[in-house]
Amino acid sequence: MKQYPRMWTFWVGGLKCMIVFHHPDTVKQLLKSSGEGLLIANGDRWTRNRKLLTPAFHFDILQPYTQVHNQCVDILLDKLQTITNKGDNVDVFKCMGLCSLDILLRCAFSYKTDTQTNGDNHPYVKAVHRLSELGTERALMRNMLLIFDWIYFNLTSNGREFIKLCNYVHSVANDIIQKRKNVIEKEGIPSTDDKRKRYLDFLDILITAQDENGKGLSDEEIRSEVDTFLFEGHDTTNSGITFTLLCLAENPEYQDKVRQEIDDILYDRDTDYIQWKDLAKLEYLTMCIKEGLRHYSPVHVIQRIITEDFTVDGHRVPRGTMVFVNIHSLHHNPTIWGDDYNIYKPDRFLPENIQNMDPFSFVPFSAGSRNCIGQNFAMMEMKIMIARIIHRFKLETVPGHVYRKKLSVVMKSENGVLLKLTPRDK
Repeated sequence: MKQYPRMWTFWVGGLKCMIVFHHPDTVKQLLKSSGEGLLIANGDRWTRNRKLLTPAFHFDILQPYTQVHNQCVDILLDKLQTITNKGDNVDVFKCMGLCSLDILLRCAFSYKTDTQTNGDNHPYVKAVHRLSELGTERALMRNMLLIFDWIYFNLTSNGREFIKLCNYVHSVANDIIQKRKNVIEKEGIPSTDDKRKRYLDFLDILITAQDENGKGLSDEEIRSEVDTFLFEGHDTTNSGITFTLLCLAENPEYQDKVRQEIDDILYDRDTDYIQWKDLAKLEYLTMCIKEGLRHYSPVHVIQRIITEDFTVDGHRVPRGTMVFVNIHSLHHNPTIWGDDYNIYKPDRFLPENIQNMDPFSFVPFSAGSRNCIGQNFAMMEMKIMIARIIHRFKLETVPGHVYRKKLSVVMKSENGVLLKLTPRDK
């Protein structure tokens, strides 16, 4: 990126050219175009499904989720308190990941498990984590033959394990979907102002959504969308939360500013719950989260296949070409962020600085028509979880522990993210 700050190309086997963009001028030409994502439905089907899914992330739907988030964070805080009472350091990535998964299961399925207390011993949790590991291992394999599904799934032990775990996860999802259909048929769905205990969730909307022709999603499409929400929203949000906490632990002056903002909001309250009305007031925390997403981009690369010829920087890119947006390199491009690009500075996202920023300089949730549909849900989760942790604990790094990035499908750490948490005086 430093040698070629706008884009560069590489060849696979001398036969197929691939292009990498990491400058807002080149990135915007791709993300504003009609290129298709490799892991999502094509063309008309994607457009239809996206339209049907959009209401699931309306603010009226998200608002009741704050209660769910807080309930899950209650469990997390009790767990962190138990760890600190023993004098142990906290593996933040693991703890935040289980909480994030718990939140997603409840909001997507209204599916309550002992995910956080039973941890990796829960069969569904174990299956989800193992599927993520297998997907990462396959993505990083050097053997090009394993790109082909027939070879991977039929001739490798990892591929056969992947199929077995997928069948189990799908069976759980199918059972939940069928039970929810029975409930909806009997009781209908709750409205956004419903006084019943059950809130309108992601699955309700998926099951009842219909296009202009009165056609809804098939069971397979419903399951696929829930799986996508679960897998894409779990580790990515966990990564964003974990590394923002690390940045705040490394920079006590920023941590103190965040804590003061939270204390001011929660002053004279009987509970430390972060409410819907509080989210917009967390201005400095939002800046810290955005800088965390820049400094440690959870999704560091996205891919597109070009559907029509187009020209970039005077070069013709033919249809069928695979193009990558290297978000990590974009977020660390010194021609955009300056020579201090590798320093954590939340002030980059002050309102007066954002005014002068190209919107395609910072794309943690991608951008354009195929941006992340769940980004508001993710930001809500990050704000609530981080705010309540900072309100309850002082964060410090652990001397001697090496915090080193690991570029996987999602940004991780090579040896965990250990932090020392000290309970604050009441």
